[in-house]
Amino acid sequence: MTDIPTTNPTPPILSTVGIGMRFGGLTALDDVSLDVPAASIVGLVGPNGAGKSTLFNVMSGYLRPTSGTVLIDGVEQTRRSTPQHRAHMGIARTFQHPELFSDLTIREHVTIARRMRLTPRRLWSDVLTGAGLRRNTQPDDEVTEQLLVDLSLSEDADRIATGLPLGVARRVEVARALATDPRVVLLDEPSSGLDEGETAELSEVLVSARERHSVALVLVEHDVDLVLGMSDTVYVLDFGKLIARGAPEMVRSDPAVRAAYLGDDPVAGTAHPAPEPAGTSR
Repeated sequence: MTDIPTTNPTPPILSTVGIGMRFGGLTALDDVSLDVPAASIVGLVGPNGAGKSTLFNVMSGYLRPTSGTVLIDGVEQTRRSTPQHRAHMGIARTFQHPELFSDLTIREHVTIARRMRLTPRRLWSDVLTGAGLRRNTQPDDEVTEQLLVDLSLSEDADRIATGLPLGVARRVEVARALATDPRVVLLDEPSSGLDEGETAELSEVLVSARERHSVALVLVEHDVDLVLGMSDTVYVLDFGKLIARGAPEMVRSDPAVRAAYLGDDPVAGTAHPAPEPAGTSR
């Protein structure tokens, strides 16, 4: 593996050390180590089938690895593999396909996420009585409204989620994740299905969110230019192994990365992913 030094000395919030993941006879991940420093943007790229989503699911607690360790603030969390525990520790995530409630507004999605994190008893009483989602406290209002502004959602805040454009739906997912006061947000293919303009807008929103909320972002992406343009550090997976990690421009020009993913032109950054194989990893 090519290990290209970076200049970020900040201790990691979230780390994986020597992660291995097997599904029967398939090795999805093989000795994968990754660090997510505070308030950083970390990119994770690789061809289809490289194991990116499998690593994401290990990091967020949806999968328990076959071998290796997951650390939060240097403390081992591997066996506490539930997403709820990781969320309690400040690890939030989005999904490749936005999972929104069709009969709730954008504002209500953010409010629910905020209450689930801070006042879950109130949330459940609101749901059971059918009366409370629209009765925000002043702190609820302030945080929700600021997130709607930060994610460029204010104009659509009272719009029902049904029929939202994909770019808007993805920003709702990010706002909902940020409403839980996370320290790390794992973003699963945030630009998937977006056109060039929507992708550029999403990139601006994510960089602004990192700065405003001092949150670390981890992007699993096929859009190499998006990742290289945003990230402090980039990790490259190929067939479940890390083949490079380091600063974006150094990773872009690395021969092993170009051969596996970027093609022959180190400047253009055009991806040539392999066909999606059968199995779990991506």
